[in-house]
Amino acid sequence: MQQTENLNIETFDTMPTPEEIHARVPLTEAAEKSVLAGRRAIEAILDRSDPRLFVVVGPCSIHDPVAGLDYARRLREMSAAVADTLLLVMRVYFEKPRTATGWKGYINDPRMDDSFHIEEGMRKAREFLLAVNELGLPAATEALDPIAPQYLGDLVAWTAIGARTSESQTHREMSSGLSTPVGFKNGTDGSVDTAVNAILSASKPHSFLGINMQGRSSVVRTKGNPYGHLVLRGGNRPNYDTVSVALAEAALAKAKLPQNIVVDCSHANSYKKPELQPLVMQDVVNQIRLGNRSIVGLMIESFIEAGNQPIPDDLARLRYGCSVTDACVDWPTTEKMILAAHDLLRGPLAGRKGMA
Repeated sequence: MQQTENLNIETFDTMPTPEEIHARVPLTEAAEKSVLAGRRAIEAILDRSDPRLFVVVGPCSIHDPVAGLDYARRLREMSAAVADTLLLVMRVYFEKPRTATGWKGYINDPRMDDSFHIEEGMRKAREFLLAVNELGLPAATEALDPIAPQYLGDLVAWTAIGARTSESQTHREMSSGLSTPVGFKNGTDGSVDTAVNAILSASKPHSFLGINMQGRSSVVRTKGNPYGHLVLRGGNRPNYDTVSVALAEAALAKAKLPQNIVVDCSHANSYKKPELQPLVMQDVVNQIRLGNRSIVGLMIESFIEAGNQPIPDDLARLRYGCSVTDACVDWPTTEKMILAAHDLLRGPLAGRKGMA
């Protein structure tokens, strides 16, 4: 008889189970404290018992853990100075969705040479998240692979579902079981309907195929996630302006969902031009100063050096602290953006407390 399955599979390489990876890189007491404090603070912001904004800020993707931790230490130091107004959460993205081809991120290809040592990438990703949390800095990531949260989820305070995956039933079901608040991005065309439907879906219980901590195929049964919210990232045009925000509020209200909106200052909202991110943030800050109560968070793509760089054949030629995916603002610009927002929002945010 002719073979009828696995015709295009070359090999099945054994992957360590989530339990094995956890044992190699165990959660520490300091990291656990940071994760739980970050989640509770974000939940309180979404519940409106905490009037602050949360700001997800960091590199487009992690490729160099040394530079990444350098950045994390700077961010942790600044977070103390703005903590009365802004909760800083480090953007720690290990997986990159690709329209066609390109580097798929630190988990899939940690050596950046198409060798795809995923088992090594998963361990190193967990080590990096642990180090960030041990600094006392909560971490945010994008959930792309539905199995990865079993390996890393205990070290994440906030999760994003990207514009390409908000419509995916797999990711909606996965989100319903995540332990973090989840931000669903609007579709690549700018429409918020997909994300609103995703929030509704993820708030409900689901049953689906997945793996348990021992790596065994399981029927995963979830409770539903009450902390889904909308992320505006632009589409065919930017959608952070007052009219777009008002339309997003109306869409959430129609669906009987809390009017919780995060504005992504990057991606289509800045036409992928990092130098425009400060202008987007200024506009959003001004909306809040003028009375907006639905915007609860911001996202910034930022690294030590500005811009981005291609991945060279000789990795020794990589510029330190410069993105290898989307272009970022540099650290001095990041400081100015966050400190300016902190100064301008002290009064307006204090007046939000207890207001839904």
